[in-house]
Amino acid sequence: MTGETDLQKLLASMTPQLLPGIHVFATLAPDMPIPAGLEPVMQFREGEGLTLIVPEDRAKAAGLADTFRCRMITLDIHSSLEAVGFLAAITTRLAATGMGVNPVSAFYHDHLFVPADRCEEALVILRQLAMESGAAI
Repeated sequence: MTGETDLQKLLASMTPQLLPGIHVFATLAPDMPIPAGLEPVMQFREGEGLTLIVPEDRAKAAGLADTFRCRMITLDIHSSLEAVGFLAAITTRLAATGMGVNPVSAFYHDHLFVPADRCEEALVILRQLAMESGAAI
C-alpha cells in the first residue's frame, strides 16, 4: 500500500477527524524509561531527550511536566510518505489564522495537533480547504 501522492487529490479527499481527549507534549531525559501506563501516541528521540505526545490525564498521573494542550486531528486519507506539499498547504492555511500546529506523519495518515481551544476552528478551515481543492479538480 503506497498511499496517494497527488496533492490536489490529497487536499480534496482528506476528511479531518477530531479524536477525543486532550493531548500534551512532554519530554523525558535520554536515560529515563517511559513510565508504565503512559501509552504515548507518538515518541521521538532527540539528543536532548525523548519527546512524547500523551493524553493529558496520563501525563499528570505520571507526574510529567507538560506543554501545549492540544487536540489531535487525523486527516483520513492514506497519504504517501513521499507526497509533496500536503502538510505545507495545510499548515500554511492554519498559520494564516495565527494558529500553531504540530503535524506528525505516520505510515497511513497525517495527524495534526492543534491548540485545544481552537480545534473546532481548525476543522472548519480544513473542511473549507478540502472543498476548495475538490472544486479545482
